[in-house]
Amino acid sequence: MCTDTFLRLPEEKRNRFLEAAWEEFTSVPFEEASINKIVRRARVPRGSFYQYFSDKEDLFFYLQGSMLEHFMEEYIKLLAQSGGDMFRTQLECFDLVMRQEDLDPLFLRGMKVLRLNPAFLMQAVIEKRLASHIWDTVWEHVGLHGLCEDEKLVKQTFILSLVALVMSMTDAMARPQQAADCRRELLVRLDILKHGSLKESVRGERV
Repeated sequence: MCTDTFLRLPEEKRNRFLEAAWEEFTSVPFEEASINKIVRRARVPRGSFYQYFSDKEDLFFYLQGSMLEHFMEEYIKLLAQSGGDMFRTQLECFDLVMRQEDLDPLFLRGMKVLRLNPAFLMQAVIEKRLASHIWDTVWEHVGLHGLCEDEKLVKQTFILSLVALVMSMTDAMARPQQAADCRRELLVRLDILKHGSLKESVRGERV
Protein backbone atom coordinates (compact mmCIF):
# COMPACT_ATOMS: atom_id res chain seq x y z
CA MET A 1 0.00 0.00 0.00
CA CYS A 2 1.32 3.47 -0.83
CA THR A 3 2.11 5.98 1.89
CA ASP A 4 0.45 9.32 2.54
CA THR A 5 3.68 10.90 1.33
CA PHE A 6 3.15 9.35 -2.11
CA LEU A 7 -0.47 10.50 -2.24
CA ARG A 8 0.59 14.06 -1.40
CA LEU A 9 3.06 14.23 -4.29
CA PRO A 10 2.25 16.65 -7.13
CA GLU A 11 0.20 14.80 -9.75
CA GLU A 12 2.90 15.11 -12.41
CA LYS A 13 5.57 13.60 -10.16
CA ARG A 14 3.26 10.83 -8.94
CA ASN A 15 2.25 9.90 -12.50
CA ARG A 16 5.88 9.96 -13.65
CA PHE A 17 6.78 7.52 -10.90
CA LEU A 18 3.89 5.18 -11.75
CA GLU A 19 4.73 5.29 -15.45
CA ALA A 20 8.31 4.30 -14.62
CA ALA A 21 7.02 1.42 -12.49
CA TRP A 22 4.67 0.19 -15.20
CA GLU A 23 7.47 0.31 -17.76
CA GLU A 24 9.67 -1.86 -15.55
CA PHE A 25 7.01 -4.39 -14.57
CA THR A 26 5.80 -4.80 -18.16
CA SER A 27 9.35 -5.42 -19.38
CA VAL A 28 10.66 -8.16 -17.06
CA PRO A 29 9.29 -10.72 -14.57
CA PHE A 30 8.73 -9.47 -11.02
CA GLU A 31 11.87 -11.19 -9.71
CA GLU A 32 14.02 -9.30 -12.21
CA ALA A 33 12.38 -5.90 -11.78
CA SER A 34 14.79 -3.27 -10.48
CA ILE A 35 14.00 -0.49 -8.04
CA ASN A 36 17.11 1.32 -9.32
CA LYS A 37 15.72 1.37 -12.87
CA ILE A 38 12.35 2.60 -11.65
CA VAL A 39 13.79 5.54 -9.69
CA ARG A 40 16.16 6.44 -12.55
CA ARG A 41 13.28 6.55 -15.02
CA ALA A 42 11.15 8.50 -12.56
CA ARG A 43 14.05 10.88 -11.82
CA VAL A 44 13.73 10.55 -8.04
CA PRO A 45 16.36 9.60 -5.43
CA ARG A 46 16.38 5.93 -4.44
CA GLY A 47 15.67 6.92 -0.84
CA SER A 48 12.41 8.52 -1.98
CA PHE A 49 11.16 5.11 -3.10
CA TYR A 50 10.93 3.94 0.49
CA GLN A 51 9.01 7.07 1.43
CA TYR A 52 6.38 5.98 -1.09
CA PHE A 53 6.31 2.18 -0.80
CA SER A 54 7.79 -0.31 1.65
CA ASP A 55 9.37 -2.49 -1.06
CA LYS A 56 9.11 -3.66 -4.66
CA GLU A 57 6.29 -6.09 -3.88
CA ASP A 58 4.26 -3.32 -2.24
CA LEU A 59 4.52 -1.21 -5.40
CA PHE A 60 3.75 -4.17 -7.66
CA PHE A 61 0.52 -4.99 -5.84
CA TYR A 62 -0.47 -1.33 -5.75
CA LEU A 63 -0.35 -1.32 -9.55
CA GLN A 64 -2.21 -4.63 -9.72
CA GLY A 65 -4.87 -3.20 -7.42
CA SER A 66 -5.56 -0.37 -9.84
CA MET A 67 -5.67 -2.88 -12.69
CA LEU A 68 -8.09 -5.09 -10.75
CA GLU A 69 -10.49 -2.22 -10.10
CA HIS A 70 -10.42 -1.36 -13.79
CA PHE A 71 -10.93 -5.01 -14.72
CA MET A 72 -13.96 -5.20 -12.42
CA GLU A 73 -15.56 -2.21 -14.12
CA GLU A 74 -15.09 -3.81 -17.54
CA TYR A 75 -16.16 -7.22 -16.25
CA ILE A 76 -19.43 -5.84 -14.91
CA LYS A 77 -20.11 -4.33 -18.34
CA LEU A 78 -19.59 -7.76 -19.94
CA LEU A 79 -21.82 -9.36 -17.31
CA ALA A 80 -24.57 -6.84 -18.07
CA GLN A 81 -24.23 -7.47 -21.81
CA SER A 82 -24.57 -11.20 -21.10
CA GLY A 83 -27.78 -10.70 -19.17
CA GLY A 84 -26.07 -11.71 -15.93
CA ASP A 85 -24.98 -15.12 -17.27
CA MET A 86 -21.68 -15.79 -15.49
CA PHE A 87 -20.72 -18.67 -17.79
CA ARG A 88 -21.25 -16.69 -20.97
CA THR A 89 -19.38 -13.78 -19.39
CA GLN A 90 -16.30 -15.91 -18.67
CA LEU A 91 -16.24 -17.03 -22.30
CA GLU A 92 -16.64 -13.49 -23.60
CA CYS A 93 -13.91 -12.31 -21.25
CA PHE A 94 -11.58 -14.97 -22.68
CA ASP A 95 -12.43 -13.85 -26.23
CA LEU A 96 -11.85 -10.20 -25.34
CA VAL A 97 -8.40 -10.90 -23.91
CA MET A 98 -7.47 -12.91 -26.99
CA ARG A 99 -8.55 -9.98 -29.20
CA GLN A 100 -5.94 -7.64 -27.77
CA GLU A 101 -6.69 -4.86 -30.24
CA ASP A 102 -9.96 -4.27 -28.38
CA LEU A 103 -8.27 -3.77 -25.01
CA ASP A 104 -7.61 -0.33 -23.54
CA PRO A 105 -4.07 0.69 -22.50
CA LEU A 106 -4.42 -0.21 -18.81
CA PHE A 107 -5.80 -3.64 -19.65
CA LEU A 108 -2.97 -4.21 -22.12
CA ARG A 109 -0.43 -3.34 -19.45
CA GLY A 110 -2.10 -5.79 -17.12
CA MET A 111 -1.93 -8.53 -19.74
CA LYS A 112 1.79 -7.89 -20.26
CA VAL A 113 2.39 -8.22 -16.52
CA LEU A 114 0.39 -11.46 -16.40
CA ARG A 115 2.31 -12.95 -19.31
CA LEU A 116 5.52 -12.27 -17.43
CA ASN A 117 4.10 -13.48 -14.09
CA PRO A 118 1.35 -16.05 -14.85
CA ALA A 119 1.31 -17.45 -11.31
CA PHE A 120 0.30 -14.10 -9.81
CA LEU A 121 -3.15 -14.10 -11.45
CA MET A 122 -4.02 -17.61 -10.31
CA GLN A 123 -2.78 -16.85 -6.82
CA ALA A 124 -4.84 -13.67 -6.72
CA VAL A 125 -8.04 -15.35 -7.91
CA ILE A 126 -7.93 -18.28 -5.51
CA GLU A 127 -6.91 -16.09 -2.54
CA LYS A 128 -10.02 -16.11 -0.38
CA ARG A 129 -10.25 -12.41 0.42
CA LEU A 130 -9.85 -11.29 -3.19
CA ALA A 131 -12.31 -13.88 -4.48
CA SER A 132 -14.87 -12.69 -1.95
CA HIS A 133 -14.26 -9.08 -2.96
CA ILE A 134 -14.90 -9.93 -6.61
CA TRP A 135 -18.06 -11.82 -5.68
CA ASP A 136 -19.38 -8.99 -3.51
CA THR A 137 -18.80 -6.59 -6.39
CA VAL A 138 -20.57 -8.62 -9.08
CA TRP A 139 -23.29 -10.47 -7.09
CA GLU A 140 -26.04 -7.97 -7.77
CA HIS A 141 -25.35 -8.26 -11.50
CA VAL A 142 -25.47 -12.09 -11.64
CA GLY A 143 -28.61 -13.72 -13.04
CA LEU A 144 -29.49 -17.21 -11.78
CA HIS A 145 -30.71 -18.52 -15.17
CA GLY A 146 -31.97 -21.81 -13.74
CA LEU A 147 -29.25 -22.09 -11.11
CA CYS A 148 -30.11 -23.13 -7.58
CA GLU A 149 -30.96 -20.23 -5.29
CA ASP A 150 -28.40 -21.11 -2.60
CA GLU A 151 -26.14 -18.03 -2.67
CA LYS A 152 -23.21 -19.90 -1.10
CA LEU A 153 -23.30 -22.55 -3.82
CA VAL A 154 -23.66 -19.94 -6.58
CA LYS A 155 -20.74 -18.01 -5.08
CA GLN A 156 -18.49 -21.09 -5.14
CA THR A 157 -19.62 -21.85 -8.69
CA PHE A 158 -18.72 -18.32 -9.74
CA ILE A 159 -15.28 -18.53 -8.13
CA LEU A 160 -14.61 -21.89 -9.80
CA SER A 161 -15.72 -20.48 -13.15
CA LEU A 162 -13.30 -17.59 -12.62
CA VAL A 163 -10.51 -20.07 -11.87
CA ALA A 164 -11.42 -21.94 -15.08
CA LEU A 165 -11.22 -18.67 -17.01
CA VAL A 166 -7.82 -17.81 -15.52
CA MET A 167 -6.46 -21.29 -16.26
CA SER A 168 -7.53 -21.05 -19.89
CA MET A 169 -6.28 -17.47 -20.25
CA THR A 170 -2.84 -18.22 -18.84
CA ASP A 171 -2.56 -21.35 -21.00
CA ALA A 172 -3.58 -19.40 -24.10
CA MET A 173 -1.16 -16.56 -23.36
CA ALA A 174 1.67 -19.06 -22.91
CA ARG A 175 0.69 -21.02 -26.05
CA PRO A 176 -1.10 -18.53 -28.36
CA GLN A 177 -1.00 -20.99 -31.26
CA GLN A 178 -3.26 -23.28 -29.20
CA ALA A 179 -5.72 -20.60 -28.06
CA ALA A 180 -8.61 -22.36 -29.83
CA ASP A 181 -7.92 -25.55 -27.84
CA CYS A 182 -7.80 -23.53 -24.62
CA ARG A 183 -11.17 -22.00 -25.48
CA ARG A 184 -12.70 -25.43 -26.05
CA GLU A 185 -11.33 -26.62 -22.71
CA LEU A 186 -12.88 -23.57 -21.04
CA LEU A 187 -16.24 -24.38 -22.63
CA VAL A 188 -16.12 -27.92 -21.23
CA ARG A 189 -15.19 -26.71 -17.74
CA LEU A 190 -17.92 -24.08 -17.74
CA ASP A 191 -20.51 -26.60 -18.92
CA ILE A 192 -19.56 -28.98 -16.10
CA LEU A 193 -19.89 -26.19 -13.54
CA LYS A 194 -23.17 -24.99 -14.97
CA HIS A 195 -24.71 -28.45 -14.99
CA GLY A 196 -23.62 -29.08 -11.42
CA SER A 197 -25.15 -25.86 -10.13
CA LEU A 198 -28.55 -26.12 -11.83
CA LYS A 199 -31.74 -26.57 -9.89
CA GLU A 200 -32.69 -30.25 -9.52
CA SER A 201 -35.74 -29.73 -11.72
CA VAL A 202 -33.74 -28.09 -14.50
CA ARG A 203 -30.90 -30.61 -14.19
CA GLY A 204 -33.35 -33.46 -14.62
CA GLU A 205 -34.64 -31.95 -17.85
CA ARG A 206 -31.12 -31.91 -19.29
CA VAL A 207 -30.27 -35.56 -18.55
